[in-house]
Amino acid sequence: KMEKVCDAQIKGVSTGTTILAATFDGGVVIGSDSRASIGGEYVSSKTINKVIQVHDRVFCCMSGSLADAQAVTKAAKFHLALHSVQMETPPLVIAAATILKDLCYRNKEELQAGFITAGWDQKRGAQVYVVSLGGMLVSQPVTIGGSGSTYIYGYVDAKYKPDMSREECLQFAINALALAMGRDNVSGGVANLAVITESGVEHVVVPGNKLPTFHDD
Repeated sequence: KMEKVCDAQIKGVSTGTTILAATFDGGVVIGSDSRASIGGEYVSSKTINKVIQVHDRVFCCMSGSLADAQAVTKAAKFHLALHSVQMETPPLVIAAATILKDLCYRNKEELQAGFITAGWDQKRGAQVYVVSLGGMLVSQPVTIGGSGSTYIYGYVDAKYKPDMSREECLQFAINALALAMGRDNVSGGVANLAVITESGVEHVVVPGNKLPTFHDD
């Protein structure tokens, strides 16, 4: 028992997590569950918002160590604000993803955090980027991450279509999160989502008791 407690304290608070982002015709949906856990099993919070706005139309989702992820997103916000002042134009989504990548790569020995960056810009429209633990950067139309993602690869592969409408894509994201949250004991709470298009950002929060159910809990 004692070993377990000590182990949990060493690991710190982790975003035992399901995160995802998906592009649709004209925009992108990014979302996550809201649970944080200590040492993998003990749920320490059900209301962490892991969908972080780093600029007007750029968001990122975090998984891994909560402290690391919060430190990186705070630094990324600062760099992007500076970048947009210098360039006198909103930053491109790839610029935000690259800043996160550089922060993760430069500090890869210390950090235990991975990110999904999603957003919309005038040059390339809707985009999704994955920044992995060591600082690798990959562009994908849809991506999932975190401990809960292992339960929904089949669902995502079967159901995602690149030219979905906003409503279809939002429902796809909510369903995927609900499936993962139902299966993963350290994902849960509410589903936080942001829908990003040229015309702006819409925040969507789905309480746990309003999420669709697919099996007997």
